[in-house]
Amino acid sequence: MDPSDRPLSPHIQIYKPQLTSVLSIMHRISGFGLGIGALLLTYWLISIAAGPSQFETAQNLLGSWVGICLLIAWSFGFFFHLCNGVRHLFWDAGKGYELKNVYATGWLVVLISFVCVGLVWFAVFSRWSV
Repeated sequence: MDPSDRPLSPHIQIYKPQLTSVLSIMHRISGFGLGIGALLLTYWLISIAAGPSQFETAQNLLGSWVGICLLIAWSFGFFFHLCNGVRHLFWDAGKGYELKNVYATGWLVVLISFVCVGLVWFAVFSRWSV
């Protein structure tokens, strides 16, 4: 049998990602990323105690474009996880289960996360340029 003639799995033909499933997966990914970011923060704190040369190495790493990208991703993960966690607290209280509210709060979580990251990094970059 030719491989192109084989039937596809039903979930490949039917399933389309929905906002709720994407946000659920992103919540798990952001939680994992926050754990990795905590290790990076620990490295930075240990470098302070280890002495000036180790601290300079850590600062050079975090001040590089790779480090800044990691910090921006970590801050997005923080704000997304925080906002989505608050959303889940409302669900735990029995509020917001209507489908229109689920989608509205889902998009609100994404919007607030981007706005908070933008505000924080605007403040950081404006402070660095002074």
